[in-house]
This record gives sequence, C-alpha cells and structure tokens, in this order.
Amino acid sequence: MKYALIGCGRVSGSHIGAALQNGLEIAALCDIDPIAASAKAKQFDLPDTVKIYTDHREMLRAERPELAAIATYSGTHADLAVDCINAGCHVIIEKPVALSLRDADRIIAAEKAAGVKVCANHQNRFNEAVQQMRGAMRDGRFGKLLYGTTSIRWARGDDYYGSADWRGTWAQDGGALMNQCIHAIDLLRWMMGGEITEVTGFTDNQLHPCIEAEDFGIALLKFANGSYGMIDGTVNMFGGDYEETLTVFGSAGLAKIGGTSVNKICDWRFADGAESESRAKTLIEENPPNVYGFGHTSLYADMLEAIRDDRRPYVTSEAGRRALETVLAIYLSAKEGRAVKLPLGDCSTLDFAEK
Repeated sequence: MKYALIGCGRVSGSHIGAALQNGLEIAALCDIDPIAASAKAKQFDLPDTVKIYTDHREMLRAERPELAAIATYSGTHADLAVDCINAGCHVIIEKPVALSLRDADRIIAAEKAAGVKVCANHQNRFNEAVQQMRGAMRDGRFGKLLYGTTSIRWARGDDYYGSADWRGTWAQDGGALMNQCIHAIDLLRWMMGGEITEVTGFTDNQLHPCIEAEDFGIALLKFANGSYGMIDGTVNMFGGDYEETLTVFGSAGLAKIGGTSVNKICDWRFADGAESESRAKTLIEENPPNVYGFGHTSLYADMLEAIRDDRRPYVTSEAGRRALETVLAIYLSAKEGRAVKLPLGDCSTLDFAEK
C-alpha cells in the first residue's frame, strides 16, 4: 500500500518505523522544512525513490497515496486531514485530531462522505498492559465500576517549548493536558465507559511563563454509568519523566498500569482469582525507550486490516473527538470556575486565549 507522511518532527520516527514494519511502500515525506524531511529519510535509510515535498497538496496530486499519516503540529491537523480525505486517502491523525470540536466534526463528516478510514493516533490503546486491562473490563471482572484515575507526571523544560514557536500556544497546541496528557485521558474515558456527563477542572501555569497554556491540570469526571474519574497531569516533574498510570477500581477487582507510558502492570487483584497478581505482572514486559511506546506499529497494523476488511479502525475519529472534548471541558471548567455538563457545544482552544 502506498503511504505518505506529512510532518517530520519529534514523533515522525515512530510513524516511519511503524510503516516500515508493516510493509508499507513509503512514497513521500512532506514537511514545510525540506531539511527535516531529508534528515528523516536519511535516518531510516529510505531509498531515493521516496520523494520530498514541502506542499502536501502537491504531494497528494503527484503521488496519490492510499494512506497518509499526519504528524504536524496540532493546529494544522484538521485542514490537512480534510485535504487528504478529499483526495480519497485513508488517514492516521496524530493526537489531538483537532483543536476545536467544529474541526473534529469536519473530519468526521468528510470521512463519511468520502468513504475512507480515519484513525486517531491514540497508540497506547495497543499497549499489552492496556489490552490486558481492557480484556478484564470486557469480561466483567471488575464488577460494578466505581472510579478510575490517571496520573501523567512528566517533565518538559523551556528548551522543549523553545524548540518550536507553536508549542504551548492556544492557536496551535494547547498545554500539558492537550499535548502530553491526552493519551491517558483517552484511556480513562474509554476504559470507564466513554460517556461523561460532568467535568470539574483546574489548570495552572506553575513553571513555564514562556507559554500561553497550562503546564498543570487536575479534573474530576462523572460518567453516565455512575462511576467517576480523576485526572492529574503535569510537565513539571523534577528529574525527568516520572510516570503515566491508569488505575481502575471496581466492586470485584482493581488494576493499576504504570511505567513511564502505561506499559506495565503494577497491581492486579480480582475476586475471581483467575490468576495471581505476581503471575499477571510477569505476563507483561514492555519497556519502551521513550514515552511514545511501541503502539504505533500495532495501530498501523490495525489500520491496514481495517482498510482491507472494510471495517472501522480500532481507534476511530470519533474516539479522537471524545478525547478532545474531555480536555476542552476541563479547560472550560477551569476558565469559568464551575462544573461543565457534557456533551459540549462547539468549543476550541482559541476560546481560552487572552482577548
């Protein structure tokens, strides 16, 4: 299958690696900085037949890829995705799928009209430990769901934010919750039943006056099934990335996934006694080299299967919209100092920029 990547920055290597491991024919790399695209081609020893473009529309016309991945900065995702969709291309969109619900809805509408597949790149759903928890959830082993928590405690310094002028801006990025924490927020919402009825949140910029958005956020969620959720996320950890955890508590069991990117089982206790906690912990031994994890390869494999079998991807565009909506609801609650009811109307990161 003919493939193209749009955006050759920080996360692009995970996409190129996943494309190669899944046997895709990489036809083109596109970036407004041709030096960045050429450097990625050289890093992965791609053949000379891989073309370098600075204009994605030109690339779509010339190469006609069947599958494109978008790994540019967040504020560009929606327009790029719609252009790819309208060119008849299946699309993988890095998180977040957009920065406004209106733009997320534009992507979903274009996807339906064109009859292509669109996947939101929430690759941590494919982590082995996450899949183990999802299986226990699917089998009803937790009993009645009581509440779930996620903690994202990472570190991003001024050098990170200074590496690109879009980072930490309301127009093109958002803050820690939208950029670093949205994967875990997606997992929490997905694992706890998906439908949120109410959100109360607080955000702050504690250590990064160089950015517009938040570097810290906490939130309480109320789910339609009667369970609750708690989120705390920060990029202010002393000493580097500390942990990303997801914990689910039910009437008949509890499980905690931890590590730097929800990659290992920390606690595993169930009333059915199907396996011991020590045994469950030894089943999962993923040790990714960075917070991106190994999930891109599995996400790409699922997307290719979805295209071949004409089914929805495991992580749909609607799933990407739900994660986006959760973050925007936290922002809105923090700004207005009140609990926010879901579903939201139209909302955008631009709504939180200083006027």
